[in-house]
Amino acid sequence: MKNYKIAVIPGDGIGHEVVPEGIRVLEAAARRFNFSFSWEHFDWGCQYYLKNGRMMAKDGLDQLRKFDAIYLGAVGYPGVADHVSLWGLLIPIRRGFQQYVSRRPARLLEGVSSPLSGRKHGDIDFIIVRENTEGEYSEAGGRLNRDSDFEMAIQESVFTRRGCDRVITYAFELARTRKNHVTSATKSNGIFFTMPFWDERFAAIAKKYPDVKTDQFHIDILTAHFVAHPDWFDVVVGSNLFGDILSDLGAAVVGSMGLAPSANLNPEREFPSLFEPVHGSAPDIAGKGIANPIAQIWSGAMMLEHLGEEDAAHTVEQGIFNVLAHSGVRTRDIGGKSGTTDVGKAVAAELEALVLKSD
Repeated sequence: MKNYKIAVIPGDGIGHEVVPEGIRVLEAAARRFNFSFSWEHFDWGCQYYLKNGRMMAKDGLDQLRKFDAIYLGAVGYPGVADHVSLWGLLIPIRRGFQQYVSRRPARLLEGVSSPLSGRKHGDIDFIIVRENTEGEYSEAGGRLNRDSDFEMAIQESVFTRRGCDRVITYAFELARTRKNHVTSATKSNGIFFTMPFWDERFAAIAKKYPDVKTDQFHIDILTAHFVAHPDWFDVVVGSNLFGDILSDLGAAVVGSMGLAPSANLNPEREFPSLFEPVHGSAPDIAGKGIANPIAQIWSGAMMLEHLGEEDAAHTVEQGIFNVLAHSGVRTRDIGGKSGTTDVGKAVAAELEALVLKSD
């Protein structure tokens, strides 16, 4: 029996509530598909920072390197500055393990209402591929003349040919498994050096995929098209900042941030990949037991796919879809009254039922 070693970092806020439900469903999948998990929990996050002055252990990456994957809940909480929490935990993991692809599905599911008028199940189904290790999120820059009228801040973006090419290539390969369409997010009319370079690399990679339809939009009109024409899109590839922004908008148009999973991937599998919901720590509802665990559970399905357990991954996804489509079990963000644990138990039970039906 295959055993997968998984590092679990609940992190902050609702991470401590949704991660157990993700594990509940993953354990149910393991039992039914004849594999197992060994979970090791790490207490890293903002509370760890307040006690130790750092977001994770000094040798954190070395500790994580031995695992098959990392399952993370959320990062960030009031009392610790956002740039401290993010740059102290999540970004070092992404960069240290070359998780240069952030894959973020946006899909309008049956039983969920979109805030966009007239949109129904099947109308919206795209994946954002975000460059995850360079771009606008760099440490190049600085502050000068602090606490004076001449104070200034400089932040440099870093775009490399290797960094652009590998994430754009991933987007094209992904599109070939879907609807053969890749959209590039750019802003080359206003950002003088990096965005024309991104456009050039997109065009160069596109020539290798003559079978794949391509288009590109400036980020401002692209956000408008996400609202007015979300059905236009299949795979959308963007820089670190643009992909980050589009991910939240994608979650919004399909009904809730609680339905937004993601995978931070090292496609070459030289290092462990990390799986997390997009929604963040949601401190306003933390501790109330009402957070939506679907994104965490769905991120777990993405982890199963990455580990090679495709049948289990598909069954977990189908369990999510069936619960939302055919039961009244849903959290408040999507119009229900159920608690976090109610949803986790319902998805696990539906998974069990699906496996029994197929036997």
